[in-house]
Amino acid sequence: MRAGFHAGPAARAVAPVVVAAALAHIGPAATWLPELRRRRFPGLAGQGRPDHIALTFDDGPDPASTQHFLDVLDALGVRATFFVLGENVVRHPETALELARRGHELAVHGWSHDRPWLPSPARDARGLTRAVHAVGEVAGRVPRWYRPPYGILTSGRWAVARRAGTRPVLWTAWGKDWRQDATPASVRATVAADLRGGGTILLHDTDHVSAPGSWRAALGALPDIVRDCREAGWAVGPLGEHGVIGAEERGGGGSERGVSTSAGVGLGLGHERERERGERAGRGPGAVR
Repeated sequence: MRAGFHAGPAARAVAPVVVAAALAHIGPAATWLPELRRRRFPGLAGQGRPDHIALTFDDGPDPASTQHFLDVLDALGVRATFFVLGENVVRHPETALELARRGHELAVHGWSHDRPWLPSPARDARGLTRAVHAVGEVAGRVPRWYRPPYGILTSGRWAVARRAGTRPVLWTAWGKDWRQDATPASVRATVAADLRGGGTILLHDTDHVSAPGSWRAALGALPDIVRDCREAGWAVGPLGEHGVIGAEERGGGGSERGVSTSAGVGLGLGHERERERGERAGRGPGAVR
């Protein structure tokens, strides 16, 4: 019996390749760090016009909870962006259609809320393509925005999102409303701590992958959050009206530098589709170019 294991030349040669592939896959996930993306990649963070706040919701639609958010948003006179899961759109098509009917913007949160740690380009491509199709069927147009589950961007997901014509966007402020101990007061305070003009708020309109009933904390906080924004002089609306930094750019590199991993992978930001030229031309003054 040998005292230890000694890797042969072939194993030693393969090891750096495996490490490089893993870094290339997960390296862009560093943009999950709020301070990094705020400073280096404001467009990815969802930074837009300084007089506007983008209001976004993740994980729906869910007939048990989403309808309540729609009613409150109607009462507040606010439209928002809902990052929906493809599997939930297919499972609850009536609720998804109601989002679009009430004038909200539908965006893609993936097919399911899976964890991206292990490289699976084929799975990512299939799931995101299916989700884009499902959301497009409901919205009547190809969705513009993509936010990966957990806010974790991998190189594979980024590449697939760009091929699908969607722009990755995360957030600048969240409410931590998925927690069991979340309350309307805690959600409001957590959002306010990081919110500045031009920011993007992340909330959840369902407890699909959160603590049971946690959506009620976000719902209870919503009127106060909107009032806080308006008292600060900020309009509240969907990402489509937000003037996200870099969203006017077309082509490979966008207006921000690529996210470079230690494996040498460059990922451009800011690619937008030609078909949206008419929408861009119709935006009001003050949009960040």
